[in-house]
Order: sequence, then C-alpha cells, then structure tokens
Amino acid sequence: MSIYDFEVTQTNGNVISLADYKGKTLLLVNTASKCTFTPQYDDLQKLYDRFREQEFEILAFPCNQFGEQEPGTNEEATSFCQLNYGVKFPVFAKLEVNGADAHPLFQHLKQQAPFGGFDESDIQAKLLRLMISEKNPEWLVGDSIKWNFTKFLIDANGDVVRRYEPFESPLDFAVDIERSVSHSLQNK
Repeated sequence: MSIYDFEVTQTNGNVISLADYKGKTLLLVNTASKCTFTPQYDDLQKLYDRFREQEFEILAFPCNQFGEQEPGTNEEATSFCQLNYGVKFPVFAKLEVNGADAHPLFQHLKQQAPFGGFDESDIQAKLLRLMISEKNPEWLVGDSIKWNFTKFLIDANGDVVRRYEPFESPLDFAVDIERSVSHSLQNK
C-alpha cells in the first residue's frame, strides 16, 4: 500500500486521489494557524519555491486536535496561510491525525514512519515533550502524531521515506528532499 491509495478533501469540498501526485516527491504536513510552530510555513514555502520545478509538492493538512490551534473554517485556514505566509502549495480541508477519527492517510503514515523519540539536546523538543506530558500524556505513548507540524517525506513511488517531528525545521532537511527529488528525476 502507498499513499496513492488514499483520497483527501480539498478546501472546497472536492475529494481527490493522492494518485494525482504520482511520480512526485511529497512533503505532507499537519498544520495549524495558531501554533508556536506556525512560522514554519515560511520555510515550507522556501522549500516549495526551491524544489517545485523538480517534481516536488507540499501538501498541508490543517488539524485542530492540538490545543485547538486551528479553530476556523477550511477557507479561513487556507486564507491565513496565503495572506500571512504567501503559501502557494495546496492546503486541504481540516482533518484529524490521531484517535478513532484519524484520517486513514495519517494512520498509514504513522505505521510507515513510527515516532523516533524526542531529541533531548534540542530545547524545543524538551519543551514540547514537557507540554505534552502535562496536557495530553497519552500522546507520548506509541507512534501518534505529537503536535502540529509533523512532516512526512514521501518518495516518487508513494512510499514514506522519513518522519520529521514538529521541532525539526524544514530547511534542516532540505538535503533529504534534494536527494529524493534527484533520485526520482534520475529514474524517469
């Protein structure tokens, strides 16, 4: 099974197949407008600008499960991204990433790229772990998405390559994206 087996809902309510992105390197991100990690939209847009001509796409999935940091409508979430961060990559309808109502896509992503732990040398990671342990300790167990801006790199075959946690800055793994994009372009 690959991510091409899943469908997602666009902001306008249309349902599309992720098979529409076949052959592209993808970065899937659960996002929120009112999160301390929201400024990552800037770096995500920089990555998109840098690699989009090389069969690369970022897909953003707003989620209100973490501190209710995406309380608005689908349209408000998309508008926020475009107006405040100049986002040009697709922002989809809000969905859930954890629990009984987690979207099947995110269930698949978590199975394919389990949680690798918190980097105890990173202050943001320590603070995130502390906050989660106080507010939602059940999220510390297993492979659940720990917070907004968890990112998944998908290769051109629809396979999950790697999971990046919220505290990992998008520009820090640009080399992974470049490697994946180069590999897929060589195999065309």
